[in-house]
Amino acid sequence: MAAERDFRSQRALRLASGAALALALSFGLALPIPFIAPLLSVVLLSVLTKPLPFKAGLGLTLLLMLITSSGLLLIPLLRYYAAAGVLLIGLCLFLAFRYGLRGGNPLLATFMVIGLTMISAAGASDFGLAVLVIEALVKGLLLAVLVLNLSHGLFPEPANAPAPPKAPSLPASETSWVALRAALVVMPAFLLALINPGSYMPLIMQAVNLGQQSCTTKARDAGRVMLGSTLCGGLLAILLWSALSLWVNLWMFYLWTLLFGLLVARQLFAVSPSQFGPAFWQNSLTTMIILLGQSVQDSDNGKDVYTAFAIRMSLFIAVTLYACLMVHLLDRQRQRRNPPSTNHECSDAS
Repeated sequence: MAAERDFRSQRALRLASGAALALALSFGLALPIPFIAPLLSVVLLSVLTKPLPFKAGLGLTLLLMLITSSGLLLIPLLRYYAAAGVLLIGLCLFLAFRYGLRGGNPLLATFMVIGLTMISAAGASDFGLAVLVIEALVKGLLLAVLVLNLSHGLFPEPANAPAPPKAPSLPASETSWVALRAALVVMPAFLLALINPGSYMPLIMQAVNLGQQSCTTKARDAGRVMLGSTLCGGLLAILLWSALSLWVNLWMFYLWTLLFGLLVARQLFAVSPSQFGPAFWQNSLTTMIILLGQSVQDSDNGKDVYTAFAIRMSLFIAVTLYACLMVHLLDRQRQRRNPPSTNHECSDAS
């Protein structure tokens, strides 16, 4: 029992310290879209229990650049044939989610979804903005890989630690339904980003998180888990911002993020007992990072932080409620066409 608690504590420390370090470095180095690096750090540290070799990290970065750059090919279609372009992106999102659900590489599936949505939406308005988003993703992933290896050096995985359990996979007959559900969750945020990509880019990231979370959420738990994790992330962002306002300093930014990240990571890795699963706490942490990162940028740009936060949080809640609705409607439709004997969960695509 002590050994099990030890490796769970190591993973919690590794995740919290890595996310906090990536966030502080992103703002300290003035990277474009600075919340990208800590988000990718959370994803990598949640799924990888060993550091990435240099070649593997470089290969992953090149793969990200190649996949996300494919979104540039859809820009002319969105500009001149908008309806056809939106339908094609919806189809590609469905195929990307289904690829992840059928045992494909979850990181690759996530990169495909980001490339299809963020890059094409940014490029439909301004090609230079699309290139900036690709630059932010590549730099963010390079920093996330560096933080991953550093975190493993500081908090190595114990030799007797078991491998993380594989998520149960869906039956082949249900993957299309769940992939369709996830694609429909992402589409409204993508359509809003076509109107104003600069303002709605964080909403796309939140919708991608919700689309992935919808794959692991049963219909009867959708409201409690998805809406609960979004509200929890918003509350954590408010508390951290209030604590940071006592002394505005990059070191304090790192330390407060480390503290809040550790509180969440202990729940995520079941160091402390919780009635919610890992997906709930991971979405809470990513929501906190997105909201906090945008609030810091709003402050730097001279915007009204509290008004911007209220609007952004309202949009996050609206997208989450829509995601819950899609989960219920499509699950009901699936049960009508093919009544299941048992409830299943699908693998996470993040």
